[in-house]
Amino acid sequence: MASMRGRRRYVGIDYWPGYVDALSTLLLIIVFLLSVFALGQFYLARDVSTKDDTLAKLNQQIAELTDLLSLERTSSKGLNDNIGALTATLDATKAENARLQDAARQGAAGAAAAGALQTQVDKEKALSARAAAQVELLNQQIAAMRRQLAALEEALNASESRDKESQSRISDLSGRLNVALAQRVQELNRYRSDFFGRLRQIVGNRPGIRVVGDRFVFQSEVLFDVGQAGISEGGKPELDRLASALADLEKEIPPDIPWIIRVDGHTDKRPIQSAQFPSNWALSSARAIAVVQYLISKGIAPNRLAATGFGEFQPLDTADNDEAYRRNRRIEIKLTER
Repeated sequence: MASMRGRRRYVGIDYWPGYVDALSTLLLIIVFLLSVFALGQFYLARDVSTKDDTLAKLNQQIAELTDLLSLERTSSKGLNDNIGALTATLDATKAENARLQDAARQGAAGAAAAGALQTQVDKEKALSARAAAQVELLNQQIAAMRRQLAALEEALNASESRDKESQSRISDLSGRLNVALAQRVQELNRYRSDFFGRLRQIVGNRPGIRVVGDRFVFQSEVLFDVGQAGISEGGKPELDRLASALADLEKEIPPDIPWIIRVDGHTDKRPIQSAQFPSNWALSSARAIAVVQYLISKGIAPNRLAATGFGEFQPLDTADNDEAYRRNRRIEIKLTER
């Protein structure tokens, strides 16, 4: 026990763990400082390298500017030399000019009068020569104009002579033509009279058919049903008689007389509007065409026929009653010139 007490009494404090901790901390600080130093060296080296590159570029630009300055100095020296040479040449020219002016002034006093006179004479000669040339040119132009006038007068005389002959021929031909036309008209009138005289004999006193002057008139009811444009069965025999008379007429009229049979369609003034005939124009034209086509089917030459529609615009009677309407609805056949 005594021994144990003695040992406990002499046991000291253990500083070693604290020393190890302090040493570790110090080591960590040193490592951190070394890392910061290395990083700083890296950035410093990079900045120094960038500055070196920039400095090299600046040195290159300075060298280029130095070369340009040297070239500019050389060019300026050459320009200065040229300016000096030009100045010397200008001075020499001025001196020579002054000398020549002095010499001219000295010689001008003696030759002034003669020179002025000679100059005036030369001017007069030049003016005279120009005037003579202009006079000669005018004479040539006048001669040419006289020749042209003579040629025009001759052509005009010839033209007037031909014109008189032409007028005489035209007058003669016009007279002959008028005579020929009058003869043709007389012949056509004669055939027209014969034709309508024959129609009067053929038609007789049939109701709805009559000869009025130079026209052969069918009332529409003789040839067509109400509102229709097809030839009715009752109208065909009447057109057959007309076709027979026309066939005889074609044989009698000489071929050199220009004639046609004109078929005119007329309606009354009451309006019509249907799918087939939208107006009185359409109805009157369709009826005239139907008569022409029927006559062609009976052997009448198509070139001797013409169809015309007048609608309600050529009335025979302007009254507003059934009798006037009946008279105005008609087909007229007319022998006329083509």
